[in-house]
Amino acid sequence: METGFTKWIIVVTVVMCCLLELIDTSIVNVALTQMMGNLSATQQEVTWVIASYGIANVIVIPMTGFLAEQFGRKNYYLVSVILFTLASVACGQSTNIWELVAFRFVQGIGGGALMATSQAILIDTFPPKQLPLGQALFGMGVIIGPTIGPTLGGYIVDNYDWPWIFYVNVPVGILASIFTILFIRDPERIKNAIPRPLREIDWAGIFLLILGVGSLQLVLEQGESEDWFESAYINSFTALAAIGLVGFVWRELTARQPIVDLRVLGKSRNLAVGAVLSFVLGFGMFASVFIFPIFTQRILGFSAAQTGEILLPGALASGLMMPIIGRMLQAGVPQKFMIPVGFGIFFVFTFWMAQIISPTAGEDDFFWPLMVRGLGMGLIFLPITTMSLAGLKGKDAGQAAGLTGMIRQLGGSFGVAIVGTYLERSIAQNRISPLAHISLYDTNTVQRIQAFTANFMARGFSFEQAQKQAYAALEGILMKQVSIITYSQVFSMIGLFFVVCLPLVLLIKRARRGEAIDLNAAH
Repeated sequence: METGFTKWIIVVTVVMCCLLELIDTSIVNVALTQMMGNLSATQQEVTWVIASYGIANVIVIPMTGFLAEQFGRKNYYLVSVILFTLASVACGQSTNIWELVAFRFVQGIGGGALMATSQAILIDTFPPKQLPLGQALFGMGVIIGPTIGPTLGGYIVDNYDWPWIFYVNVPVGILASIFTILFIRDPERIKNAIPRPLREIDWAGIFLLILGVGSLQLVLEQGESEDWFESAYINSFTALAAIGLVGFVWRELTARQPIVDLRVLGKSRNLAVGAVLSFVLGFGMFASVFIFPIFTQRILGFSAAQTGEILLPGALASGLMMPIIGRMLQAGVPQKFMIPVGFGIFFVFTFWMAQIISPTAGEDDFFWPLMVRGLGMGLIFLPITTMSLAGLKGKDAGQAAGLTGMIRQLGGSFGVAIVGTYLERSIAQNRISPLAHISLYDTNTVQRIQAFTANFMARGFSFEQAQKQAYAALEGILMKQVSIITYSQVFSMIGLFFVVCLPLVLLIKRARRGEAIDLNAAH
C-alpha cells in the first residue's frame, strides 16, 4: 500500500491515463469533416479513423492481465503510455487517411492497456477500507472521458486544426510517463513472477481473440455504413467473428494457461452478473453520448463546441458523485440496492429527454436531464465495478478487470451500432405515416405550398424556381418533424433496455461488508 503524497500522485497518474484513453474514443468524431477535406478522404474511409482505434482497444483490454504478469505491470504500463503518446504525435503528422488509420490502431493498442491496468494499480495503492474511494476516482475518468471528448474536440477544431486533437495528448503522456517511472511499483506477486517461456504462451488463444473480438468490433463499427447484412464484406466478418468467438471460448476454458482466463467467471457469481451489467452500462453510456450530439447538431444547429459545453456539467456532476458513492459503499450500503436506483434514475433521464425533444429546445432545457444522467451513471458504474471484483484475489482480479472492461467497451459498440441503425431506418419508416396527410388535394398542403412559393418569388426567384424551393421547404419541415419523433423513440428505447435488464440485479449475491478486503490479499 502507498501512503501520503505518493498515493495521490499515483491516483493523478492513472486518472490522467484513463482520461487520455477514453477522450480519444470520442474526440475525433467532431473532426471527421476536416480530416476528409485535408486528407482527401471519403466519408466511408474516414470512419476507419474511429473503427481502427476501437478494434485495437477491444483486442488488447482482455489481455492486459496476462501482459502485466508477463512483462511486469509497471513496465507494461510505462510502455503503453509511451506508445500511446508517440502514436498521438504520428497521428497528427499523418499525410494521408490510411497512414492516420494505421497510427490510430497503434494508439489503440497503447490505450487499451491504460484502463484495466489503471484499475489494478488503484487496487494495490489503496488500503482495504479505502478501496471504494479508489474505485470512485477511477470511475471519474471512465464516466467523464467519453463525455468531454466532443467538448475538447469541438473547441480545438473551432480554434485550431484537427492534428491538435492528437497533440494535446503529448504533454499529459510525458507527465504520466515520468510519474510512472518515479512512483508506480509492482506488487511482490508480480515482482517474483517468472515469465512464461514463449512456447508456453497461449498463441492459439491470442489468434482466436484477435479473430473473434476484432471481427465483431469491425462489424459493429462498419455495419451501418456497409448496409449490414446486405454486404458480403460484413457477412464474411460476421462469420469470422462467430468462428473466432466460439473457438476462443472453447480454447480459454480448456487451455492449461489461457491468455484470458474465462474460468474466473465461474469463481464469482457476482462477476458473471457484473459482466452482463457492464455491457448494459456501456450500452447506455456510449449510446446516449452518441445520439445527443447528432440531435443537437443536425436538428437544432448547435456547433460541436456548443454541444460539448451542454454535456460537460452532467459529466462533471457524475465525476463529483463518485467519491460520495465510494463513501456510501465504504459505509456498507449494498451494491444490490444502489444499482436499481441508478437504473431507475437513468430511465428517468431517457424518459425526460424523449419528452423535451422539440425543434424549439434550447440549451437550458437539457441541463437538468443531463445532470440526472450523470447521477444515474455514477450510481451504476461504481457499484457494478466494486461488486464484480469483490472477493477475487491476485491474478483473478486482473483478469476480471480486463474482462469487464472489454465487455463494457463491446456494450458501447453495440449501443452505438444499434442506435445508429435504428435512427437511420426509423426516419425512413416514420416518414411514410405523415405522407398520407400531405397531398395536392389537401387544402392545408396547397395553402402552405402557395405561401412558400409567394415568399420565394418575393425574393427574386422565378415561378418555377420558387415552386421547387417550396416543395423542398415542405420536405425539410416534414423530415425535421419525423427526425424529432425518431430521436424521441431512440431515447425511449435506451431507457426500455435498462428496465428490461433490471431483473438481473436479483441475481447479485449480497457480499459481506468486509469482502472487498480480499481484493488485496495477494497483492
